[in-house]
Amino acid sequence: MTRRTVVRYPDPRLREESERVEEFGPELAAFVDDLLDTLRPTGGIGLSAPQVGDRRAVFVMDLSEDHSEPQVFINPKILSRERDAWVEESCLSIPGVEGKVIRATRLRVRAQDEDGEFFEEDLEDMYAVCVQHEVDHLEGRLFIDRLPFVKRLRAQRQALRSSREVAVGSIQEGDAIDSPTDSSRS
Repeated sequence: MTRRTVVRYPDPRLREESERVEEFGPELAAFVDDLLDTLRPTGGIGLSAPQVGDRRAVFVMDLSEDHSEPQVFINPKILSRERDAWVEESCLSIPGVEGKVIRATRLRVRAQDEDGEFFEEDLEDMYAVCVQHEVDHLEGRLFIDRLPFVKRLRAQRQALRSSREVAVGSIQEGDAIDSPTDSSRS
């Protein structure tokens, strides 16, 4: 189990569409453990494979206070969405940027677990929001793409400024990020 480096905006890997997972086994299970190990210390609630530079359609989320209730979604597909609302979001790959976007607050998702078994789940509120945020990552989209035009431009400038500060800062290649606790980060 390893903490991986979180890829930061504007890295082009964040814009790549993920590939369907076909092979399930120990290597995938180890990768899922790495995602969870990377997520736990950040204060975030979700992390997708593209956020650590991997193109597999995998994400993890854990909305519990003590990170004791991880959920794994492989090859997820949102089947239905209801109850749109404005929600505040942020992203581990775009530190320091927050914004309100419209998301469904109720949805049904179909995915596979680490063993390749299919499951369907009905989710509400922040669970539903997190799934949509992470599925966007798997499709090469970021939450800032959903912001109104002027706010999106402002967020992009802020994200670029933040990424330049990190580039000249103390984070070395291979270090995972540590972010302040923020329950909306994923």
